[in-house]
Amino acid sequence: MLFGRFRATAAKDSTKKEAATIFTPGTDEALSSLEIKTLIEQSLDADKADDIVTIDLTGQSAIADYMVVASGTSSRHVAALAEKLKKRLDIQGVKGVRMEGLSQGDWVVMDAGDVIVHLFRPEVREFYNLEKMWGAFRLFDTATAKGERHIPA
Repeated sequence: MLFGRFRATAAKDSTKKEAATIFTPGTDEALSSLEIKTLIEQSLDADKADDIVTIDLTGQSAIADYMVVASGTSSRHVAALAEKLKKRLDIQGVKGVRMEGLSQGDWVVMDAGDVIVHLFRPEVREFYNLEKMWGAFRLFDTATAKGERHIPA
C-alpha cells in the first residue's frame, strides 16, 4: 500500500498490453498535490520515460508545488507519454489538465494544477536545462520522500 490511502487497481479502459498499474485513491476526496505528483511519477516510469526529476517548489513559487521533468526517446514517445498521462489523470479525477506543445512533441508542458510536468526530447531538454534554472530550490528525492537543498555548481 502506498501512502496508506492508495490501492492498486487496473484502469477500466486499460488493455492487456498495458502493464502499468494505476493507483486510485481509497477515499472520495480530491487528490493532494503530493498524490498527483506520485501518480505522475509512476505513470511516466511505467511508460519508460527517461531521467525523471521532481523539483519541490513548495513555499518557493506560486505557480505550483512540484515540477516534474522527464525525457522521451523521440517526438512520438514524448507525445505518447503526455497523452497517456492526461488520460490517467482524468481517470483518477484530476480534471482540466492543460497541455501545450503536443503537436510537435519536442517539449510538452502539462498543467495539472499544483503539479507542472515538462516532457522533452533529450536534445531539447539539454538546451533549456530547466533543472539548472530551478536548481536553487530543493530537489525532491522520490526514494526517501524528502527534499534537500540543491545548489548548482
